[in-house]
Amino acid sequence: MPSTPFAIRRLTSSDIALMRRLNALFGDVFADPETYGAAPPTDEYLNDLLAKDHVVALVALSGEDVLGGLVAYELDKFERARREVYIYDLAVAEEHRRRHIATGLIEHLRGIASARGAWVVYVQADYGDDPAIALYEKLGTREEVLHFDIAVEPAPPRPE
Repeated sequence: MPSTPFAIRRLTSSDIALMRRLNALFGDVFADPETYGAAPPTDEYLNDLLAKDHVVALVALSGEDVLGGLVAYELDKFERARREVYIYDLAVAEEHRRRHIATGLIEHLRGIASARGAWVVYVQADYGDDPAIALYEKLGTREEVLHFDIAVEPAPPRPE
């Protein structure tokens, strides 16, 4: 399988079209087009989000093609004056896997995390996602944890 040369780029507020393409890739790779495409955020929302220092969106590009990407969030901690960076989404298009794209994205994020004073980058994986688990075990230390989603009821409308 020939290797596709790629460059990694951090998205900024001027990269709304690339962010939309990354979301489409996430929807495809995660087989969840409803979450990633049914109610896309406005350009203004994406502009504001991509302008935040604590939000990191990276894409792996070959020319204009989005091969993969990740979205991560920096979290300030209270127990010590330090930060953690959480990888929320990471995906590589199926036809571009096993070419060190995911590793390159994580390594690029580690550099950003270091420059921002973070002490760790962490990510979770689903049981059964063996390729992701193998990648993360190669790069870090595995912890056995449970994850819970706690629903939030919509806030009642404010009186005007």
